[in-house]
Amino acid sequence: MGEQSFGIDSVVVEHLADEILSVVLNKVQIGVVIGGGNIYRGLSAVQQGVDRFTGDQMGMLATVINSLALQNALEHRGIFTRVQSAIKMEEIAEPLIIRRAVRHMEKERVVIFAAGTGEPYFTTDTAAALRAVEIKADIILKGTRVDGVYDSDPEKNSKAKRFNHITYDEVIRQGLQVMDLTAITLCRENNLPIIVFDMNVKGNLKKIILGKKVGTLIN
Repeated sequence: MGEQSFGIDSVVVEHLADEILSVVLNKVQIGVVIGGGNIYRGLSAVQQGVDRFTGDQMGMLATVINSLALQNALEHRGIFTRVQSAIKMEEIAEPLIIRRAVRHMEKERVVIFAAGTGEPYFTTDTAAALRAVEIKADIILKGTRVDGVYDSDPEKNSKAKRFNHITYDEVIRQGLQVMDLTAITLCRENNLPIIVFDMNVKGNLKKIILGKKVGTLIN
């Protein structure tokens, strides 16, 4: 949502599309998992009198809107893109079929995984971890607003310590709000490394792909 209070900021979408393009040009296969909090967040729905189950469903639909926006920006850059949804909506997106997703990526298409896990009570982080395990990804790159993992919220604590590297167990033990416990545990059990980085810095995604030290490595 960029500088807006809600919705989709076209400047941010264009930036993300350019970042992904730089990776695709380096012949790297990429799958993207997008949240929907800029439009509707299931957890906050409870405060508005909406039950969690319904709120999460609304949030999953919001991820589809974001996925279509990113697909549009990528295709304007000549990148073949497929949106696969964990909730069936064939007129808008392909159904989630992992083998087909892998085949798309082998053909140098970007696959955008929409609608989270397709089930309520699971976060976007868990959806990302699950999809990464399913497609046998080498790594998860978690784009955030900060430049890595800290021992406390750097937006609230100016003395927060940043980690260059940290283990799954340390994240869990210290209760660091990197990803939810389900996502971290899934990554640990499948030995799937994570890099947490600032997605708003131009060129960061390409730097990571080229092996440069950006953000925090969790493994």
